[in-house]
Amino acid sequence: MATDAAHDHHDEVKHDYHLVDPSPWPFVGSMSALVLTVGAVLWMHGAAGGAAIFFVGLAGIIVTMFGWWRDVLHESYAGQHKPVVNYGLRLGMALFITSEVFFFFAFFWAYFWGALVQPDTVATAWPPEGIVPVPPFGIPLLNTLILLASGTSLTWAHHAIREGDQATGFKALVLTVALGAVFLGFQVYEYIHVYHEGLTLQSGIYGSTFFMATGFHGVHVLIGALFLLVCTVRAAQMTLKPEKHVGFEAAAWYWHFVDVVWLFLFVTVYLWGATHSVVTSPAITF
Repeated sequence: MATDAAHDHHDEVKHDYHLVDPSPWPFVGSMSALVLTVGAVLWMHGAAGGAAIFFVGLAGIIVTMFGWWRDVLHESYAGQHKPVVNYGLRLGMALFITSEVFFFFAFFWAYFWGALVQPDTVATAWPPEGIVPVPPFGIPLLNTLILLASGTSLTWAHHAIREGDQATGFKALVLTVALGAVFLGFQVYEYIHVYHEGLTLQSGIYGSTFFMATGFHGVHVLIGALFLLVCTVRAAQMTLKPEKHVGFEAAAWYWHFVDVVWLFLFVTVYLWGATHSVVTSPAITF
């Protein structure tokens, strides 16, 4: 009953600790992730039912995200997120983004290893023979401008929310989400085009690193857009307070991180990758 009272009356929370009610979401989320991973492996190996298992796991993750974040919002509305809790949430998001930095670092490492550390035992080329790199000043440059514009509109939304103008914040967030959707549309078009041109996941290290790095970035754009879409709904409902909007701040940090990663991808994978070319001959041994 004390817990119920704390949910109903903000002033009855007398501590700074993050004490929450028992939740099923950690277990449901971890099991869903396991099912998704198993389904993905089976699907990639052509096993029967692999795709179905994958989508069951994906559905479980989506339900977990919706339910868990809903509960976090309810905790905040109930007054349980004191300054110490808000600091912990911000720190957790910062550490998560740090882990994402190392996630993408692995793809950049693989790309540069393939481009600069050519094996001397077999004849090879970078890019592989017959593969034409994606022209950087076409869709990649356009997508760069789109993401930079989305970062600007997101900053506009942040300033509006801090000033208590949630109506303007809502409009700026709608624009940001729309720009993210346009970015994804252009990326899908680019993938279809380059696949028809012969650049696929099977195109050696070049093809695999290109699609893994840019593809996972696209997934992050999708997740970030959904994150901001939730914030857009909250802005429409006037629930983002000028003095406390940790959820929106986390979404904004994530989106700006996605923007920065794309700048590195554009400069290295698209711009540098389109001009860098290496051909080696096998070493002669006696």
